[in-house]
Amino acid sequence: MTPLSVPLETSAKASAAVSIAMLAALHGAALWFMLWSERDLVPSAAFALAWGVLNAFWLMVLRRPSPAAAASLVMIVILTLLSRFKHHTLLMTVTFTDVMIIDTDTFSFLMNVFPALGWQVAIAAALTVPALALVWLFDRLRVRRRVALGAFALCFALLAGLSFAVPLDREDEFLDHNYLSKFARSGAIAAVDLATRGVLESDAAVAERLSPAAATECQVPGKAPHIVLILDEASYDASVIPGAKVAADYQRHFRSFDGKARRLIVEGAGGPTWYTEYNVLSGLSVRSYGRFAGAVTRLATGRVRRGLPQALRDCGYRTLSVYPSMGGFLGARSYQASAGIDGFFDAKDLGTLSRQPDAFHYAFAERLIAAQRGKSPLFVLVYLTANHWPWGYRFRPDLTPGWVETGNVLDIDEYLRRQSMSVRDYGQFVARLARDFPDDGFLLVRFGDHQPHFTKWLLEPALTEAELGQRIGDFDLRYFTTYYALDTLNFRPVDLSSALDTIEAPHLPLVVLEAAGVPLDPSFAEQKSLLQRCRGLFYRCAGGAEARRFNRMLIDAGLIKGL
Repeated sequence: MTPLSVPLETSAKASAAVSIAMLAALHGAALWFMLWSERDLVPSAAFALAWGVLNAFWLMVLRRPSPAAAASLVMIVILTLLSRFKHHTLLMTVTFTDVMIIDTDTFSFLMNVFPALGWQVAIAAALTVPALALVWLFDRLRVRRRVALGAFALCFALLAGLSFAVPLDREDEFLDHNYLSKFARSGAIAAVDLATRGVLESDAAVAERLSPAAATECQVPGKAPHIVLILDEASYDASVIPGAKVAADYQRHFRSFDGKARRLIVEGAGGPTWYTEYNVLSGLSVRSYGRFAGAVTRLATGRVRRGLPQALRDCGYRTLSVYPSMGGFLGARSYQASAGIDGFFDAKDLGTLSRQPDAFHYAFAERLIAAQRGKSPLFVLVYLTANHWPWGYRFRPDLTPGWVETGNVLDIDEYLRRQSMSVRDYGQFVARLARDFPDDGFLLVRFGDHQPHFTKWLLEPALTEAELGQRIGDFDLRYFTTYYALDTLNFRPVDLSSALDTIEAPHLPLVVLEAAGVPLDPSFAEQKSLLQRCRGLFYRCAGGAEARRFNRMLIDAGLIKGL
């Protein structure tokens, strides 16, 4: 051994020791992250497998284990921060579909709501890049790409198997934990779904075709009414809650002009307004998107070219939307424009991002009607926000100075108080329309987009959390039923044959079109047949078979593309 070989050997051992120490520290940090963020055995196992997938991926790219672990850890930290941000704004954590679809609207929404986010990302990148460079510089270990590929395949296969064997609990998506495991499990399932069934459920082929559209321009017989479609946030008949105490005339708000109380079956339980938004604008089912349902409005943008606003616009209506959030939220502005909305007015136009009484939104809608009415009848979609979660505090108590507590728990009492505000504001809105537009006819349609979040714990209070999750996973109607109601002003509904006592939300556009006397285009004529065959059901009819058949007919007609 030469004198020089001893220092070289010592230096190599020292370098290897440094590499191993770095690698152990990075994996130790990941272990701490798992113990801090994951709950229970299955999420922890999914975290470990996802950590293996990430490391194997970066090893295939870099071949160095410490930089691969560092890059994986950075990704986990970023995912956790994004999940906590999303939970803060939407009460949901990040899933795979959030990164599968990255659009300018969502980026714009983030920058508007959190203007400092751009600087924070830039600072984080400025600190992270040099740190990764140092790890790269000191790492002396190498891994063959074949080994990394094998590890990647094994970890992904085990992760996918675990994800299908133990499905995600739908309720867990609303909890602020299990960030990586939920993302990874949704990603594994989404990858399999994309490879085997695509994004939208539809039959491979059907013999039927939609009738070609009539060559003549659509004409509404007589004087067409203005249509005001009102999304009554989180509203439904709370008297069905066991033990709930309501006023004697409470149920009057849920009845139509003809005295009937009609039920609407929605597709989201306790939160996702955009599910019902898609139902009533496109006239289609969110459930057809399977595990991609959470991104339905962004997926449908530019790809679904039929629905209520489009049908009305084809028949001479000017279509408007009064939206209470920023237009970039879940791609709402782009989706509604592609669905046929001519004028989209969001929080910037309203002048506020804060929650407002219903009267605020009705006043804005009335000003729109006054400014835009003319040769064309108007369709106005109005979103209400006063009864939005949470109900654990008094919202604008000054508006109900004479309120007497109902004897219910706080959430229910506050919910009923806000509903009383909604009843009053709606009555005043209709009265102003009658006063200010005596020569115009109106069809007003109200509907609840989902039940309030607290009802799921109260409808069957003896259920365990797992049993409740199973009920919701099985789409038990008790958790998905709200209401819809039709009112008129200076107008008599033309056809109420589709306004059944109970319908699924995708059929509501058909009810609106027929009640207003708007001729049905071929797609809605076919949907009328579907409603009649299925007695008001849509996706629930024949286990989704009718919806899959209808989706294929729309695809063949070019009304759905790219899904």
